[in-house]
Amino acid sequence: MITIKITDRSIRMNGHACQKSPDGIDRVCAAVSALTCNLINSLKDLTGDRIRGETASGMTVIEWEDLSDGGKLLIDSWFLGIAVIDQEYNCIQFE
Repeated sequence: MITIKITDRSIRMNGHACQKSPDGIDRVCAAVSALTCNLINSLKDLTGDRIRGETASGMTVIEWEDLSDGGKLLIDSWFLGIAVIDQEYNCIQFE
């Protein structure tokens, strides 16, 4: 189970989806990771927002002080993608 906590200044994620296919690949974890890495890169490269992003196996922390409207839109877009994954695979717990 992936646990996600979203506050007005951060996103914190822990865990794994544990949805391995017969070939041993956890495509759900890969999808969540891809969306989240893209969010971090987009916030850094497409906005003037200052963020701190830290990732490791099964853990991600993204923190900010202030977000521009563009930064907020990117986070909303990321959340929509994460929510669709959860609807399909029921592997995310939101705190």
